[in-house]
Amino acid sequence: MLKRILVVFAVLISYGTAFGAHPLITDDTGTQGKGKIQMEVNSEFTKEKEQQYNTDEAKWETKKETGGELATILSYGITDNTDIVLGLPYQWKKTSIDGVVTTDATEQSDGISDMSLEVKWRFFEKDGLSFALKPGIRVPTGDENKGLGNGRASYSLMFITTKEIKPWAFHLNLGQTRNEYKLQADKEANRKDIWHASLASEVEVIKDLKAVANIGIERNPDRASNTHPAFILGGLIYSVTENISVDIGLKGGLNKPATDLTFLAGIAFKF
Repeated sequence: MLKRILVVFAVLISYGTAFGAHPLITDDTGTQGKGKIQMEVNSEFTKEKEQQYNTDEAKWETKKETGGELATILSYGITDNTDIVLGLPYQWKKTSIDGVVTTDATEQSDGISDMSLEVKWRFFEKDGLSFALKPGIRVPTGDENKGLGNGRASYSLMFITTKEIKPWAFHLNLGQTRNEYKLQADKEANRKDIWHASLASEVEVIKDLKAVANIGIERNPDRASNTHPAFILGGLIYSVTENISVDIGLKGGLNKPATDLTFLAGIAFKF
């Protein structure tokens, strides 16, 4: 436990993974402004439960997976409408069957995952409508043998739209990711090209407090499934001060491939 805390602390002071205004998964077109910095410390805790049939013992079993991710997002405004974003999440996972932990030392997914580097460029803005592009690369810093990364660099491109109609704001993301894998087993099991589509909204319900909602779907990376995971999310963002905000959210899976339940929490600092 002490080792995990020390590693997490090291991650928090240096890296992150990029999303929109946490707890939203969908990004917005907003940027920091030239010379300004934002650091977010985000966390998520997941829970998955399913029934599976054990053919060797001829009985049904309950398989549970719990896990999480702790990361920061470090964004820097290189111009008024362009940000560079650096990220590196720390992940962990535990699996149990009928209450007995089955994750052994060789299967543990506990450690630093792949680092991300993205650039967000807002190229159009007028009458509350704005468009942005966000290309990115994932650097293989995670251990692919533990399922913490791909082992090779992967690439992505996201098209982002934001429409503001006070007190509402709406965001649309359409994107594509190209995953490259080092391990032959991963190449055979996973699709390389993953599309993403999601829609989010936010509204200020009272001063300094926003309610947010999110829905989305993306292509299932598992070659064995043609059912694509879809999610729905709700949450709150509270501005403690002009430069500090905190958030919470709850994300649920809308179909079997999606994670059943995810609790999200985060804090953001602006400098």
